[in-house]
Amino acid sequence: MRVVIQRVSSASVEIGGDIKSQIGKGLLLLVGIEDTDSQEDIDWLCRKISGLRIFPDEQEVMNKSLLDIEGEALVVSQFTLHASTKKGNRPSYIQAAKPDVAVPLYESFVKTLSAHLQKTVETGQFGADMKVSLVNDGPVTILIDTKNKQ
Repeated sequence: MRVVIQRVSSASVEIGGDIKSQIGKGLLLLVGIEDTDSQEDIDWLCRKISGLRIFPDEQEVMNKSLLDIEGEALVVSQFTLHASTKKGNRPSYIQAAKPDVAVPLYESFVKTLSAHLQKTVETGQFGADMKVSLVNDGPVTILIDTKNKQ
């Protein structure tokens, strides 16, 4: 499972001209799922994300977590995070899980993260053509891949 974490002042998802979800200060999480991902990956990742100290403290040092600031989270599925560009100029998405595998894992990720944060996590819509807007705060962008835990 790959996640691009962006610290944001605000973020939103628009589908078909309508705002589906929006958040204020917090994290925009772009999530890519592959066939070999499991609930173990989700549990590890949600613990890591909720405790990641990337928000400034009183001395402007990145020392506070999403939990510490009581921030919000917006989760958007993004299969293109598993693009392979080794051959040619057209990316291959063979590593990305098909919807029958990805949807239940995506839903579990959202539910697990919500439990860790003890609040509702906003989402995009799996498989939809979404317009994602954000104000990246910092900018701070971090990539985590559960295949590289060690």
